[in-house]
Amino acid sequence: MHELLTREDYAATAAGLNLPSNAYINGKFVKARSGRTFETVNPATGEVLTSVASCGAVDVDYAVKKARQAFESGAWSRRPPAERKATMIQWVKLLKRRHRELEVMESIDSGKPIRDCVKIDLPEVCECLAWYAEAADKLYGQLAPPQDDAMALIVREPAGVVACVLPWNFPLMMLAWKVGPALAAGNSVIVKPARQTSLTALRLAELATEAGIPPGVFNVLPGAGAEIGKAIGTHPDIDALSFTGSTEVGRLFLRYAADSNLKRVTLECGGKNPAVVLSDAAELDSVAEYVVQAVFWNMGENCTSNALLIVHEAVKDDLVARVLDKVKDWRTGDPLDPANALGAMVSSSHYKEVMDYIECGKKEGAKLLLGGEPLVEGKGLYIPPTIFDGVTPEMTIARDEIFGPVLAILTAGSDDEAIAMANATPYGLQASIFAGHVKKALRGARDLQAGTVSVNCYSEGDITTPFGGYKLSGFGGRDKSLHAFDQYTEIKTIWIDLSDHAVDARLD
Repeated sequence: MHELLTREDYAATAAGLNLPSNAYINGKFVKARSGRTFETVNPATGEVLTSVASCGAVDVDYAVKKARQAFESGAWSRRPPAERKATMIQWVKLLKRRHRELEVMESIDSGKPIRDCVKIDLPEVCECLAWYAEAADKLYGQLAPPQDDAMALIVREPAGVVACVLPWNFPLMMLAWKVGPALAAGNSVIVKPARQTSLTALRLAELATEAGIPPGVFNVLPGAGAEIGKAIGTHPDIDALSFTGSTEVGRLFLRYAADSNLKRVTLECGGKNPAVVLSDAAELDSVAEYVVQAVFWNMGENCTSNALLIVHEAVKDDLVARVLDKVKDWRTGDPLDPANALGAMVSSSHYKEVMDYIECGKKEGAKLLLGGEPLVEGKGLYIPPTIFDGVTPEMTIARDEIFGPVLAILTAGSDDEAIAMANATPYGLQASIFAGHVKKALRGARDLQAGTVSVNCYSEGDITTPFGGYKLSGFGGRDKSLHAFDQYTEIKTIWIDLSDHAVDARLD
């Protein structure tokens, strides 16, 4: 969207930010009813950025009440789709005007490299929201196959009050993926951002009101996940819930729905995603670039991170040498320095968890090729790219989702074995496959058990393609594409009797 500036420019912007600190309910900032707050910390420096309202069940009740009132009023839910589109387009324009503030806020709150915020995250957020805005007046209903004595209309209606529970790794982008289709369809939305990364969600809600989205339609409740999550999951007046996060928490939301009003639940959970390199893979230099990008992008804090490299023994040595050469370009350090490709781990607890996995890999006998030790830079939580070879399928680093910059290399003796190793995980979110022949690549893509498979590249698709997983990676719907509307709409049949004995509806 914009050219990169200097580290000094971004630091000056950070110093001048007016950070939001309260919940956003019914079109305005409000304190938590309990008065409680929590500190949000810059993971690159250890400095406290601000104290944020820590909401609880009583705040959830209030937000749901206002969201329901807004929905029933029709101010947004029954606003003509073309007008909802125009309002959301205005919202995107405001985001673009405030781009630098949002980019820097995202970086200092999450530890993400500023260059990713500038070049990837914010542009994709604007594209996503604009795309769903444009789709708002293009969601046609259907007419069932006609018969002489009846007509059946099939129409979509907004689900009602929708909760969107977000992860901390892509705060802005995950918000856009969920609220874009939810708002375009006419719902009222309650967003629960991750406790570690609440700031940009609060700012986007404020800008949504400025753009003309009515009070009560877009609400943001920061706070502890366990407390707010349970209150949202069990609330009898929330109609649908979309969650991105761990499989463990996803299970909780299913239980909450079962124990309350059977609200619709869509889950996008964990992943242990493989990059599979077959025996005839060509252009290994390009393959190595994709492998490095796939595992180290966003510090490996990415649900589609290709943290497993499963490579045929015929090309392994050559590919690994190229991977080690490519990773030299991925510098780790201050997120506000555009020269750095990796920033800080999001929190001290997550930093410790990733380092524990690295130590586990060493103890279980994997061969450390690169990294393996933290980068000491002030109080920042930095872990440089780490690569293990000689990994076997039963090792912990081959089975668990690490969510950090750690690559585990497994060697396959045949192409069939490589595919089988990739499918041995209980997850199935994303996979990449590299092969020299198109037929082999496409057959392999068909055999891989994942919601998205990229061929001879690393990709999550784009806004037009559905995103979600198989197996423990989730179910119940998809983010992105027109399929995302299925999460946030109800399908209604309207049956009209045209027979001679039907009651005639007269117009007075």
